[in-house]
Amino acid sequence: MIEKTIIDKFGTSLHGQLIQPDDADYDDARKVWNGMIDKHPALLIRCADEADVINAVNFAREEKLLVAVRGGGHNVAGFGTCDEGIVIDLSPMKKIEIDAENRTARAQAGLTWGEFDTATQKHKLATTGGLVSTTGIAGFTLGGGFGWLVRKYGLTVDNLLAADMVLANGKQVTVSPDQNPDLFWGVRGGGGNFGVVTAFKFQLHNIGPEVFSGVVFYSVEKARKILQFYRDWTLKMPDELSSMIAFLAAPPEPFVPKHLVGKPMIALAFCYSGSPDEGEEAVKPLRNFIQPEIDLIGMHPYLGLQTMFDASAPRGIHAYWKTENLNDLSDDAINILIEHCAKMSSLSHFSAVHIHHWGGAIERVNQDSTAFAHRDARYVMNIIGLWMENENFDEHIAWTREFSQAMKTFSNGQAYLNFLGDEGSAGVKSAFDETRYQRLVALKNKYDPDNLFRLNQNIKPST
Repeated sequence: MIEKTIIDKFGTSLHGQLIQPDDADYDDARKVWNGMIDKHPALLIRCADEADVINAVNFAREEKLLVAVRGGGHNVAGFGTCDEGIVIDLSPMKKIEIDAENRTARAQAGLTWGEFDTATQKHKLATTGGLVSTTGIAGFTLGGGFGWLVRKYGLTVDNLLAADMVLANGKQVTVSPDQNPDLFWGVRGGGGNFGVVTAFKFQLHNIGPEVFSGVVFYSVEKARKILQFYRDWTLKMPDELSSMIAFLAAPPEPFVPKHLVGKPMIALAFCYSGSPDEGEEAVKPLRNFIQPEIDLIGMHPYLGLQTMFDASAPRGIHAYWKTENLNDLSDDAINILIEHCAKMSSLSHFSAVHIHHWGGAIERVNQDSTAFAHRDARYVMNIIGLWMENENFDEHIAWTREFSQAMKTFSNGQAYLNFLGDEGSAGVKSAFDETRYQRLVALKNKYDPDNLFRLNQNIKPST
């Protein structure tokens, strides 16, 4: 236990808010997006500025406290909170400065993608961002980051120009190609292992306010034909076309006929980062294939596209995920997908399976330029177990695990860092090749040898 006088003195040094267990807003402050996570930190610091972050890091190190760093709090493993330690909450830090002429944005780490996109779209600009607008920009970026612009403009880390950080020793540094380039390499895909990133500088691109995009829904009975078509179509897709397949329950939205709401369906969603006429031509194979039950292809606001999946991921939902990288969608893999997705609909209307198509600009980046690995994955699959608090969590976790295990035959053994749960060192290592992993360990030895920042997909120091 830390003496009250020490905590009080620390509190007076802050510009933001210090929250303790006896405070009225403690219960709300300690919660993160995943309702399955129920942690009770000793202290929460709602940081108003970088000085608060420095104070919090120094205090945690000196008092030997477990540290959780929170941006949007959307991490499925719940790394944005902890038991008995300190939460460094960046969510009040939401300043964003846009240089429209040079198409760049400097954004503080407390912003969500919805807030970021709203600001950049005022200038008809965007960068590769999350598929759920309530996701924070910070953790998403540090783990790689992909979304509707990824095949044209690359991962979020490929659009990161610089970042401001607070290291474990309390020192503030800027990382870029010219300043601390070793650390700049590490934060582009190495997660939150090396410090607290307080601000990001991103490259922006001319996008919006409307984009040619959409989603088509098919009855799940057509899943085999749709997946086989998608497998062949992705071999010929232009880089401007980013897409994904999803098994899901039809949402209770105005565009869904009442007789289909809640029914298991397979959906194909896409965004074309180019002219509408070229987009129409690019999706002709889809248009000419099978008539969908719901067709929402056309010009849509980019901001609307970025919120399309929000209703499927409400704050407080209980979540358990598994992820696999796939080099192909063979007929045998498709059979397994259909078999396990058939069990999904009886468990929850929230659970889903997403299959993201990669390639394009992701592969064109020099393999050694960032810590992010496995750029050659053709598909990234996310098995998403979601359920409400009053449901039997054992069934949902078992379904997710069994599904993941069955797909390992078709997996290349690699993983996407941001989709990992709390799977330990083996899971973390699956997100990197051995050369990258050892280089990340060397960075950890240099910048955080005591592993102060260990509540993450942790790169353990060897020292």
